[in-house]
Amino acid sequence: MEWFDHVVLGTLRELMRAAREDYGVDPVAFLVIYLASVPFFYFSIFRMIRALARRRQQEIIVWSAVFLGSTAAPFIYVLFFGRNLPWWVYVVIALLMGQGVFSLVRRLTRKPAPQGGAEEPPKSGS
Repeated sequence: MEWFDHVVLGTLRELMRAAREDYGVDPVAFLVIYLASVPFFYFSIFRMIRALARRRQQEIIVWSAVFLGSTAAPFIYVLFFGRNLPWWVYVVIALLMGQGVFSLVRRLTRKPAPQGGAEEPPKSGS
């Protein structure tokens, strides 16, 4: 078990130290923000689906914003407090946030399917 403490935990400690000293990002703070946003993430999905089912546009927008905020919170922490980050980190964060905004806008602007108006075509052989 000593090898686990020396190899695995030692490597994790070194990576966390490097992240704090080199990039100004505390991995523990990132993890706390990430875990704290999880309940908001799931509750906003639940409320957004409910608002979509009831066709309440204002609620959809509000819960979509909560969803986006809870998804982006840990990455916003990295953007505000990180320093000397490699250029590709900013690209990855921008792509993740852009994909979230694109997906949200696409979902909100999609026209709902008509209800009860369309009939099934008759089956052959009946």
